[in-house]
Amino acid sequence: MVSEDKLVVDAKRIENAVTEILSAIGEDLGREGVKGTPQRVAKMYAELLAGMREDPSEHVKRVFNEKYDEIVLLRDISFYSICEHHLMPFIGSAHVAYLPAGAVLGVSKLARIVDCFARRLQVQERLTDQIADFLMDKLKPQGVAVVLEASHSCMTIRGIRKPGSMMVTSSLRGVFKKDPRSRNEVMSLIHNGNK
Repeated sequence: MVSEDKLVVDAKRIENAVTEILSAIGEDLGREGVKGTPQRVAKMYAELLAGMREDPSEHVKRVFNEKYDEIVLLRDISFYSICEHHLMPFIGSAHVAYLPAGAVLGVSKLARIVDCFARRLQVQERLTDQIADFLMDKLKPQGVAVVLEASHSCMTIRGIRKPGSMMVTSSLRGVFKKDPRSRNEVMSLIHNGNK
């Protein structure tokens, strides 16, 4: 649930824009089903794009000192984002791994970080990089691996219309980028759980 302070957008401007779109497509603005649509759309955008007003650093204020030196992986983190090209959603799963260097993060924080970056106008490639770069910067681990798999409605229900297609992006940092054995290990952990 998004708190009310995260919903701050210029709702009136969104409502006016949606009213104009409805009028432009020939919709009857007095029809019962669309009377409240501009207000609902304004509220929806405030919720879907709440990450634009959120600082992901809030989720790494507390780390735990641990001498754990093996891969930490949170797989199948569901996410949704809004494609900045068509303002249509892309929905998928994120797999986030890191190799600690003395500090670990609470498991829910990884999911919160994914949400914070996903709930913005995005492209999947940048989203993947933002998560990886943020974790490298804030946790200072030996390495980070982020893999996103998503279905983009801008190509599944319009344009080329290829439902079922999945876009996969990855961002590797540190040891996962430099060492082929470490890269193979983390990718194996990520993909073996998806069979």
